[in-house]
Amino acid sequence: MNRITYLNIIESMRDRLQAQQQETFDRLFIDQERSPLLALGLSFFLGMFGVDRFYLGQIGSGILKLITCGGLGFWWLIDLFLIMGATRRKNITTAQQTVFLV
Repeated sequence: MNRITYLNIIESMRDRLQAQQQETFDRLFIDQERSPLLALGLSFFLGMFGVDRFYLGQIGSGILKLITCGGLGFWWLIDLFLIMGATRRKNITTAQQTVFLV
């Protein structure tokens, strides 16, 4: 998922809310949003140890990645290309949950 599509999805969710709800959504979502660039950096430098997965809240796969040293490097390499999209999908799920809380 590219950045423009991601931003459009988040904005459309936000636009469906009333003004006061939008402020609450902004506060709640910004506190929980994960940075795709930070996830990429974590994946590049510490991905062999599963730190990128822990950052996204994927504890099980983070432990598995830690134990296998990033799937002997293969899983680490694949995650370098997929981690930003995974982070954006995680943020969309977080935004959907936040909309229900507001």
